[in-house]
This record gives sequence, C-alpha cells and structure tokens, in this order.
Amino acid sequence: MQAATMDPAEEPPSMLWGLDPIFSAFAKLYVRDILQMTESTQVPGIYFYNSHPIYKVDVLGTVVCKREREDFFCYGVDDGTGVINCLCWKNDLLKEAGDPTKSGGKPSDGALGGLNPVAELEKLRQAQLSRCHLEIGELLRVRGPVKTSRQQREISASVYYKVNDPVMAGQIAWMMEVPQLYRQCYDKPFKLQPNATGLAINPLSKATNIIKDFVKQKSVSRFRPYDVQDLLQPLIPSQHQTASADQETVAGPSSCQQLRHLLKEALQVLQDEGIVYRKVKSQDEVYHVTAEDKDLLLAVKDIIREDSRREKYSEKGCHILHILSAVRQRHSLNVSKAALELVLKSLECNSDIVSTSDNHYTVF
Repeated sequence: MQAATMDPAEEPPSMLWGLDPIFSAFAKLYVRDILQMTESTQVPGIYFYNSHPIYKVDVLGTVVCKREREDFFCYGVDDGTGVINCLCWKNDLLKEAGDPTKSGGKPSDGALGGLNPVAELEKLRQAQLSRCHLEIGELLRVRGPVKTSRQQREISASVYYKVNDPVMAGQIAWMMEVPQLYRQCYDKPFKLQPNATGLAINPLSKATNIIKDFVKQKSVSRFRPYDVQDLLQPLIPSQHQTASADQETVAGPSSCQQLRHLLKEALQVLQDEGIVYRKVKSQDEVYHVTAEDKDLLLAVKDIIREDSRREKYSEKGCHILHILSAVRQRHSLNVSKAALELVLKSLECNSDIVSTSDNHYTVF
C-alpha cells in the first residue's frame, strides 16, 4: 500500500479536485503514506496519494514522544508504519487548568447540599484534561490537515483525544477497516472521465439508471434484453451526415450496433453490482432481478435455517462464502457474491435472518 510517484504534469486541475469524494473526507492513511505523499505544485498544503487530492487525515497510534508548550502539545504518534508529529493546540480550559488563580477553590456555603457550578466546571476541566493530556505509551486519535514545517510533515490537529482501549477492541477494528479503505478507495487511482469538465453524463451510467428505474417502477422479477432496448434508444446519437458527393464517407458502427453494445455493457454493469443475474445461461437471455426473485430469497433463507442447526454453524452462523457455495449448488451457478449480499441485506432488513458477526448469518 504505497503511493505511486506521480509526475507533476499528470496532476489533475485544482478545479476538479472536488469531484473526488476523498478530498472532502478525513483520509485514514498509514503514517508511512502520509510522510511519502507528493505535495501539489498548484496549491501548497494539498498532497496526492495515487492521484487522490488529500489535505486532512485521520490517524490512530501510540504516543512515543511528547513536548508541551504554553499553547500546545506536540505528540509523536506511531501507528506501526512510521512516526509523525501531531500539533495539538490547547483550549481555554486546558490553559486555565494550570493557572492557580482561576481554580475553583472551596465551594461556598450556599452551594452545600446542592448544585455547585464551580465544582462541576472543575470536574469538566479535569475530565477534558485527562482526555487531552497524554503520556508516552497511551493511544491517541488525531484528525486534522497535513502541514509541512521546517521540511517535516506534521498534522495540525483540529480534533484529538486519548483512546481508552484496554482490550484493544478499537485498535483491532481500526486495523480491519483501514486495509478495506485502501483496497476499495485509496489504491484505486482517481480517474476523470473525458467529459468531466462539462455537464455531460456518461451514457453507460444513464443506461444503467434507466434499467434500474424500469425494474423498480414495474416491479418486474425478470426481463429480456429486448424489453428494455427501446428505453435506451434516446441515448444513441442520430447519424445525420451531410457529406458532399465528392467526400468519402467514413464507415462506422450503425445505430443498432451502438444500441446493442450499450445495452450489453449496461446489463454487465448491473450483473457486477448484483442487481440482476442470469439463472441459466442460454440463447434465450433472461435476467432475473435479485431483489424481486422470491425463489432466490427463499433458497437463501432455507440454507441458513438448515445449516444453522448443524453443530459447526450453531454458534457463529453460516459464513457468506458457505452460503454462496450452497446457493450455487441448489439454485443457480450464476449467482454472484454481490447478488447474494443484496439478498442477505433484504432478509436482514425483514428480520428473517440476523448477522452474528462480520459475514456470518443465522436465524432466530
């Protein structure tokens, strides 16, 4: 999980950075990658990881060094891949905590036996101080923009606090979440469509949305390509060529060929997303709508109910890969994992099944 070096000439224009959802989010990157990111040549303070514009990050790590000044703490945070300095500014409560002239003192006689605002404020100050004043070896979570000071990369914290994690549950959850974010988002380069600077939308996206609206509005459980082919006709540009007699016409795909190609690609996208699937692959192309296929939902529910009674799956439930294998044996070989995930989500929303842990399901 290391960012590929990017040529400054390949840097996307700054006006298009907002098209990348990672740009407006706190990126949960490893410290190693934060230290190795390339800084933008257009706007200082913006960095790139695999062509993703990034300026604020979210880090969880152990404090390995600390420095305290009058206005801020500087913690060295180690997440196992590297160490980065985090500049954590003190708020007014933290500053007043060290000033004896502003301490709460003894409660007044009128406040005895009742609510003492001064004492409650002192408790709040002490609680916040304990969350923001860390020692070496404690766990710190910090969010904020990335800065470069004295040729060193650091994080200027906008939010920071100590994480109480005695059984390491938070760290384990973090270590499971971050690799998935890398695989699904960060390691996939940010690519712009050729028409990204205009208002045009990819015809393939339009085609998939049209088919999705069709199956949703009509509540169809299955359909054939010719049922939706005419719906995509407006997406194919008409070929009106006014070439003169002495000009040689350029051969190209006809409108019918373009329509069939667009339909084929749109159906493939829907299959990849699990929205539709082909129960039997034959010359008669029949696409089943996953969410409306009652036979598929019933088959998945029966598999989970039967196998959950077995001793092997009685405690944790059935894993999604086991369910997928059983569905392919009993129902159809062409059911994809994405389609199964939609079915499991639908059954769980209807309280027919319950997820016992990550990717494990059982019945009540």
